[in-house]
Amino acid sequence: MKYKLVKLNKFSGHQASIYSIFIEDEQKTLFDRFLEENKNLFLSELKDITARLNTIGHYTGAREKFFRFKEGIPGDGVCALFDVPDSNLRLYCIRYGSLIVILGGGGYKPKGMASFQENTKLQDENYLLRQISSDIKRRMADDEISFTDDYMDFEGNLIFNDEEDE
Repeated sequence: MKYKLVKLNKFSGHQASIYSIFIEDEQKTLFDRFLEENKNLFLSELKDITARLNTIGHYTGAREKFFRFKEGIPGDGVCALFDVPDSNLRLYCIRYGSLIVILGGGGYKPKGMASFQENTKLQDENYLLRQISSDIKRRMADDEISFTDDYMDFEGNLIFNDEEDE
C-alpha cells in the first residue's frame, strides 16, 4: 500500500497540527473515507468530531482528556478521539504529545461492545494505524522523518510504500 502523511490545514492551527493518511489507491485520506462512510447515519456525531478537531488545532492543542488511550500497543500512540456519552462512532488517531494528531479511520461501535476486536471494521482500522505508527517510528529511527524545530509538524520523507519498506 502506498500512502503519505498529509496535513489537514482546515483543522490545523497555532495549537496543534492535524494530519491524515492519504491512500494512493483510494485518492482520499482515511479521515475523508471515515466521513463519507458515516455521513448518512451519524451526521450530528461527525459535526461534533469536526468541531472537536477544530478546537484541538486552533484553541487547546491535543489535550489528553480528548482521547481514549490503550487502543494500540504501548508506545505506538494509537488512541481514539474521546466520544461524547451518547456517541456511537470511534475515530482512531495517532497522538504525538499535545501538538500533532494523525487521523485514521474508524466506524460504528455500539456502547454494549466491549472491545474493537468484536468488530472486523474497527479491528482493521485500528491495526492499520498500528502499522502506520510502526512505519513512522522506523523512519524516525532512520532519520528519514523528524519533527520541525517547534514540534508542530513532520518533515522529511512522508511518502510510504509498504512493498519498498519491507
